[in-house]
Amino acid sequence: MISQEIVDAIQIKYDYIKSELDERGRRIWAASEATSLGFGGIVATSKATGIAESTIRIGRNDIKKGLNSKEPNNTRKVRKKGGGRKSLIHKDTKLLSVLDALVEPTSRGDPTSPLRWTCKSTRKLSQELNKKGYNISHTKVAQLLGDLHYSLQSTRKRMEGKSHPDRDAQFEFINSKVIEFQKSGQPVISVDTKKKELIGRFSNNGQEYQLKGKPEEVETYDFPSMSDGKSIPYGVYDMTNNKGWVSVGTDHDTAQFAVHTIQQWWCQMGIATYPDAEELLITADGGGSNGSRSRLWKLELQNFTNNIRLSVTVCHFPPGTSKWNKIEHRMFSHITKNWRGRPLTSHEVIVNLIANTTTNAGLKIQAELDLKEYPTGIKVSDKKMAMINLEKNDFHGEWNYTIHPT
Repeated sequence: MISQEIVDAIQIKYDYIKSELDERGRRIWAASEATSLGFGGIVATSKATGIAESTIRIGRNDIKKGLNSKEPNNTRKVRKKGGGRKSLIHKDTKLLSVLDALVEPTSRGDPTSPLRWTCKSTRKLSQELNKKGYNISHTKVAQLLGDLHYSLQSTRKRMEGKSHPDRDAQFEFINSKVIEFQKSGQPVISVDTKKKELIGRFSNNGQEYQLKGKPEEVETYDFPSMSDGKSIPYGVYDMTNNKGWVSVGTDHDTAQFAVHTIQQWWCQMGIATYPDAEELLITADGGGSNGSRSRLWKLELQNFTNNIRLSVTVCHFPPGTSKWNKIEHRMFSHITKNWRGRPLTSHEVIVNLIANTTTNAGLKIQAELDLKEYPTGIKVSDKKMAMINLEKNDFHGEWNYTIHPT
């Protein structure tokens, strides 16, 4: 029986020289060590070096064949030509194309593929390949997907539809208007509606610190019928002072609700910040409750200008470009981060979470619950539209206009 001390000594020697040896040199060295130890030498050497016993026996055969070969060392092969295990793609050249068709069945394979409407995990791909006669593991599938230039990716929001030819020009126009108003000390606000939220113990994206083993428990499903109502946050963001106002509505997202929120901002925050204001600039999306085609939006703005005695200029973003509206990434994104991982169990919780949203850049938000009812389907006649004191800009008057008090 070979002692552990001898095994340890062999391991130390092997660690010193293994980096200098090729595959053939390692097995011959291990075979010579095993031969010098006598009975049990192969087992002990294998244990010390990690080289398989079968490999050490091959090395012994190499020794028996003679190491004094006249063949130059620089031409001697570590393995015989063509030796070693053949890769799967060499055994079957169609494997990659079959796998590619499973991953993208619509464009490159059979549209009736069983993976057409399922999550294409490596395990499921492996199962489908096994059904087709390929003995392949899910780890090998992952490797082959890399060879095919596939990688795990999430969706990306980039499809904005067909761009308007004057899209960039409208961006430049909005930017110039914002700079013009800010230089003259006039208020500039960005407005929009945040995504509607259901009230109740429903799951919310993100994670929040909790005591270990005591996660916040929420409902398994988030059907609207299980909720205690809904919340509609409409926001106003002061682009100059990095301050915001959010009205949390409970009824409908209409033009009346949008303009009422803007009026609340003016009464609660705007008039104190801009006591000498003569006009107001609003940047808004092209659709929704504050859409450029909404007659009710313009009529309500007329009532608003009559109340505050200020002219209101509106600049709408072109279709499909709402993500460029400042309120989206200057205010709403931070609100979402603040309530991540928390169930929105009541309107009061939502209002408090919004009002306590802050950033290192100094963002401050005031929030208030709006329990008023805002009916839908209100029609504005041509006669009422004619009464609106609306001045269209020469550049895309449907997007850029000013409403003066009457």
